[in-house]
Order: sequence, then structure tokens, then C-alpha cells
Amino acid sequence: MDGGTIDGCDVGAIHELPLRAGGHEIRPYGERMEPVSPFVITVASEKGGVGKTTIATNLAVYLKALREDLPVTIASFDNHFSVDSMFAIGRRRGASVAGLFAGVPAAELASMGEYGVQFLASDRSLSPPDDDPHHLRRALDRSALSGILILDTRPILDYFTRNALVAADLVLAPVKDRPSLVNAASLQSAILEGAGDPARMWLIPSLIDARLRLRDNLGLREFLVFSARERGYQVVETCIAKSPKVEGLATNLTSRVYPVLTHARSTAVHRQFRELADFVLQRFDAAGTMRVRPTSSGGWTSDSSLGKPRRLAAECPACGKGTLREGGHFFFDQRSRRRGVLHPRCLRALLRETELKTLMAQEGILAFTLRGSGLLGPEADGILSLYDGAGEEIASERMGAMEGLYEDFWSGAAGRPFAELYRETLLVSLEAGLVEHFLAGEGRARFAELRQRVLREMSAR
Repeated sequence: MDGGTIDGCDVGAIHELPLRAGGHEIRPYGERMEPVSPFVITVASEKGGVGKTTIATNLAVYLKALREDLPVTIASFDNHFSVDSMFAIGRRRGASVAGLFAGVPAAELASMGEYGVQFLASDRSLSPPDDDPHHLRRALDRSALSGILILDTRPILDYFTRNALVAADLVLAPVKDRPSLVNAASLQSAILEGAGDPARMWLIPSLIDARLRLRDNLGLREFLVFSARERGYQVVETCIAKSPKVEGLATNLTSRVYPVLTHARSTAVHRQFRELADFVLQRFDAAGTMRVRPTSSGGWTSDSSLGKPRRLAAECPACGKGTLREGGHFFFDQRSRRRGVLHPRCLRALLRETELKTLMAQEGILAFTLRGSGLLGPEADGILSLYDGAGEEIASERMGAMEGLYEDFWSGAAGRPFAELYRETLLVSLEAGLVEHFLAGEGRARFAELRQRVLREMSAR
């Protein structure tokens, strides 16, 4: 295997490193042992030829190169065997991806492959075992597989693609032209239908020819980014360029498929995959660092192996004072997946100048949304909507300029500077209680169900 380095990391030697999971990593909770599930990245598009597999396979290599101690696993539900051709060592293919749907823990299916990446062998004859879009999510929750799992999907919304979308913590949807951009709506609908969070989906311009100019000298990437954001989609800041050299890595006299990192470092695509991997690691650190999971005993525990605990906020986002012991109104940031508790007095202060304060009830959700034409700054405004316990909208009110307490509140809830926020949605429960109440058992289930109803109501507007 040819080697290479990235930021001083010797990728040629990566597959010699011991990997912490084959992937059995267990975290204690009292006297119980709770399995760690992976952070799932699904690469999906209803349109073929947009670079899904190129993105999935190369992303796995770059993630492993950038963070050597992070377990990275890849699997494909397509039958082109590109994953096997890049990662299989010699002729050893390992266990089939079909085992994920046959009750076999993913940690037992994964084989160590080239570049330090674990992989599940592709299968030419995958057959749906049922019609449950949550089958894969439940299987992965029991898998004992840690780190990151990348799923490459078929160019159709079949059983396996829908399962991969529902299971995803992050969906990357490559778009290379207007038809693939239009088809992104189907992916978003499939996520919603499976009670998933559409805010997990990010579009990435792919196979972009920088020489191609549209009307008024508009570049293809600029057109795709503008059109996507106009439709309300989140777009990754980088793109993947069209490159004959990169395309040739999958077409040669051998059966091997080679990664950009080791065989196309002279291309712009090398830098772009580095940027994409950085983006994914930021999402992983922000959204997967404190993955709070209910236990069978009714308590709750966290997967602290994934990094520093940023996902669960220990302070009120408005005043910055501690809330984990004090309790309050549970909040959930759709983009960062950050959650925590807002003091009742701080919520009253946020609503002091609004008309909605007279309509408050014991059950329901307040939805704070930010909208704008670009990165939001001091002049950004927002909308406050009130939903009842059935998820139906009661009233909505424009909030005007975001400043002072509102800026502090948004920054604290999202865990990012206010100037970096863009098209955000923050949900706050009208019910008050300790944070444990909302992270396990009946409280968690009730908030999750109401959140999905509210998201469907919002997307239908």
C-alpha cells in the first residue's frame, strides 16, 4: 500500500495501529454495562453519478488520517463493491453487511481494512427482512460499535436507503446539478417520515467543473449553493471538484480502488476532502460528544468516549448559571443537537415583550427560529411560534432584531457565536423539570414525539 502524510500523520502505517473497538467498547452505569453506538454518517442521493461512493470511501480515509485513535467503519448497501476494492486486505472480504439486518452486532461484522478503516463486505443479494425503517437504528444501538460509521447507499429510496437515512446522525447529500438538487427534497421527506431530524441533512456540491459558466458568468457551485439555500437547505462550505485524475483512481488494470489521499494529493480534491473531513469532525465533536442514552433501569448515562461533553449544556443558555441540579424548561437545538435546561425566570424574561406570554400552557413547545439571506449578524431577526401538546400551532410572532438577551440565549443554546448562526431552529418545552426527566423514560419519549410533530407542522408551512 502506498503511503502518505496529512498534518504529520503517516497514513501508510495507520492500518498497523491497534483499533479500540473491533468495536466492543462498553461504558459502566452503576452495576450495568451499556453499549456504545456509532455516530452514523449516511451519504445519499436519489440520483446516480453524483459521487456518493467517492465521497463515502475517501471521507473514511481522511477521517482516520486526521484522527488516528478514532474508530472509523464503512459499509455500502450498493452492489458495486467499491468499498471492498478499496479497503479489503488481500482477498479477505470479511462478513457481509447483510448481517446488520440479521441480528449480528456490527462490531462482530467489521473487519480491519487498509488505511486503518474497518469495513463490512458488500452483498450482491441484499433482501429486506421487514418493512421497518427503524430496523437499522435499533441494530446499531445494540451494536457495541464505537466511533464513526459511514453508510454508502443506493441511488434509490428503497428499504436500505430509508433505514440509513433514519439511522443517520449526519446525512451528506451530494448535488452536481439541478435534478440532484430537486431530488434532495425526497431525502428530507424520507427522514421526516421516519421521525428523523431533517436538520441532520447537509448538501455538498459534487463533481463541480470550475470551468463551466452559466448565464451571467455564474459558476455551477455558486448556482447550486444559492439555489439550495433558497430552498432552506444547509450546504457544506466546501465542494468536491471534478477531476480526471480522481476518476481514474477507480479505473485501472487492477481491481483496486485507490484513495485521493495517497494517489491524488496534487489535486484540489485533496484539499477539499480535508475540508470535508474537518466539517464532519466538527459535527461529530459537537453532536456526538455527549450522547445521552437511556438505560434499561430507567436512568441515563453518557458516552464520554466520544470527546468533551459539549452536547449537554450544564448552564442556562440565557444567564449562564448552572441548571443540572436546579431544573427548568428543556431546550433542544436542531442543528448542533445541543440540549439542556432554561431557567423559568429566563424564559419569562425572553417572552416579556411578546404577545405569546398570555397564551402559555402547561404542555407544548416554543419554537425559536432564525431566518436570513446570509450568515446572520446583529440585524438578524427571528420568529417565535407556540405549539400545543398535540404539536399544532397556536400562534406565531415576529421577534424583530436579535440583540442583548436574545443573542446570549441563542449563543448559549447553540454553543456557537451568534454571528455564525444561520437558519436555526431551537425548541423549548413548556413543561419544566430536572434534566434527567427529559433524557430518559417517559419524559424523553414524550418530548421526542412532540418535537417530531412540531417539525412536521413547521415543514408543512
